[in-house]
Amino acid sequence: MSDEAPMKLVQISPKGGAKKDGFNLVTEKVVSVNPAAKQLEVELLAYDGKTVVLDVADEALEGLQKIKPGDGATIRVVEEGGKRIAKSFRIRPKDPNTAKADAMLLDLKDTHWLNRKYAVESLGDLKDPRAVGPLVEALLDEVGDVRQRAYDSLIKIGGPSVPALIPLLVSEEDELRQSATEIIRKIGKPAVEPLAVALGEADDRLKSRIMKVLDRMGYKPKA
Repeated sequence: MSDEAPMKLVQISPKGGAKKDGFNLVTEKVVSVNPAAKQLEVELLAYDGKTVVLDVADEALEGLQKIKPGDGATIRVVEEGGKRIAKSFRIRPKDPNTAKADAMLLDLKDTHWLNRKYAVESLGDLKDPRAVGPLVEALLDEVGDVRQRAYDSLIKIGGPSVPALIPLLVSEEDELRQSATEIIRKIGKPAVEPLAVALGEADDRLKSRIMKVLDRMGYKPKA
């Protein structure tokens, strides 16, 4: 967290001006917590992910000790001396699937291949888009069974997998290139738009590969 003065929260002013009794600020994600400075930083998803820093009142310090980065929270905010101060917190439990995905993302780095295999399978079932990058990396795992499960899981996740797979269409690794091609083909229709977007930005070599994949899927870009 920066040592600079807390940002003014002009974006979240209550309609009609400041309210003496405060207002509730709902955030899906706490970014960072600094008990020593009596501050926390939260992400405002309604404002394109903008983050703001809040000072925390003394009576809310116990709650500040309990809240963690990644938590969702409803924060009671009041105006005092021109500042907006967090007076209390209500922490919302993390979605069980999100918590499981967090654990599985860690297990992808486990030294035991059976744990990695279970992790890639679970992430496919959960369809968490955060898993795409790590699952693409798992296509190079030293254990074939893990590679196959990563292949299957990327297909399950579907469209969100495609942008990370497109660069692999020109990989020097034959197996990786073939895997990326087949995953995209099996994703099917949800892959078409990301492929079309990439086509407009690709170099000649990648453009040729994208055109071949689209052709094999039965699609041709409009002139």
